[in-house]
Amino acid sequence: MKVCLVTGGASGIGRATARLAAKSGYKVAVGALASYRDDAEAVVAEIRRSGGEAIAVVADVCKESEVVAMFAEVKSALGPVDGVVNAAGVSYSARPEDYKGDALDLMMRVNITGLILCCREAIRQMDGRGGSIVNISSMAATIGGRPGAAAYAASKAAVDAYTTGAARDIANRGIRMNTIRPGVVATPMTEKLQNTPEALRRIEESIPMGRIGRPEEIAEIAMWLLSDSAILVTGAQINAGGGGFHVAAAV
Repeated sequence: MKVCLVTGGASGIGRATARLAAKSGYKVAVGALASYRDDAEAVVAEIRRSGGEAIAVVADVCKESEVVAMFAEVKSALGPVDGVVNAAGVSYSARPEDYKGDALDLMMRVNITGLILCCREAIRQMDGRGGSIVNISSMAATIGGRPGAAAYAASKAAVDAYTTGAARDIANRGIRMNTIRPGVVATPMTEKLQNTPEALRRIEESIPMGRIGRPEEIAEIAMWLLSDSAILVTGAQINAGGGGFHVAAAV
């Protein structure tokens, strides 16, 4: 049975992916911050009730030592990873003249540095065996984001650039790496938007398909990229935003 680690697996896209990975026959490691331990354990309990095998792994992807320890724990408990979905991420919205250094630093460390460290450890475990890594980016990377989201968009554009280059570096070892670019998705990160009808209406009017996405829809794409059905796909960015957005509506 293959092993899949999902960072940010306690909620949103990560949680949906962890659930679907278990249904697809993977042993699942649900990675989460200590503050989300209970939520991660709830996902694990749900998977186990359905007959799957899962563990919760607490780690802060900003901290290299914790990333190393997380992958070591997964290998010890379930076996070396065959698939990794890097769904851990944070957003930050502000006018460019109002940016706070600490908030920017945290976002960049989670969205870029932490992701790259997780990829490093995944590659080390997959080397000689092959595997697939899926990085969660954002449609924001394509046009600089909606108003106030330029720095967030920059962090996700860096994810795209890293994935493109790293995928070439590891392709001859049978390891694939791709990104998914969700648009606005109904997750805890967008809860305020979902509870503000006028703002939600304006956002959905800016999306060609006329609606925001669901976490499960992104999870389906992640599982395809992890599977052998996508065996020739690496270094790709898959847009999953309902057609993009034709106006940069404010949230």
